[in-house]
Amino acid sequence: MPKQQENATFGSRFLYSGRFWKLIAVIAILIIVIGGSVRGFIVQRFTIPSASMEPTLDVGDDISVWRPDALSSDIERGDIVVFDGRGSFVDDALPTPIQKVGSWVGLGSKDVYYVKRVIAVGGDTLQCCDAHGRLLLNDEPLKEDYAPLPASKTEFSIEVPADTMWVMGDNRNDSADSRALLGRPGGGFVPLDRVIGPVIGHGSSVD
Repeated sequence: MPKQQENATFGSRFLYSGRFWKLIAVIAILIIVIGGSVRGFIVQRFTIPSASMEPTLDVGDDISVWRPDALSSDIERGDIVVFDGRGSFVDDALPTPIQKVGSWVGLGSKDVYYVKRVIAVGGDTLQCCDAHGRLLLNDEPLKEDYAPLPASKTEFSIEVPADTMWVMGDNRNDSADSRALLGRPGGGFVPLDRVIGPVIGHGSSVD
């Protein structure tokens, strides 16, 4: 009986001791570090804020982006990507190194993130439009089952600089995308190092 009392007393003492709270602090820090590492280097979650990607993505949809492809700059035409719009879509100065790291782990303002489809990458030429209302990518008609015809009401002819991309929303008649920045500094081209990642999951699925 005295032994049980002693054990109970020891347990109570440990609960209120400094060692217990240090252990809790270490566990909390590990959870934050692991969570930040997952968001920074593997998968990050976002919610669709506008109708610019309809019907592919609807307002309020949850999406997952795959960080490794962005970290290796493995971004391809047709990818739907989330990117940091500072310095291109947002009139703020280019993100600082600290802000970049913050965006990798999901910290900072959410208003600077955009989701669009990559239409062309460095070295490509893109023109709107042919007689059937299709975009011409490297002088070839681009098949876009996800977008209406004509593919754009704004006519343009561009060549994409190296290490950048040209992006457009699937909802071409209600999307502020690279076309809206024609004639402005940067010309609508988004640097690849601004990409958070391509979308790999929609809702509870991972494609």
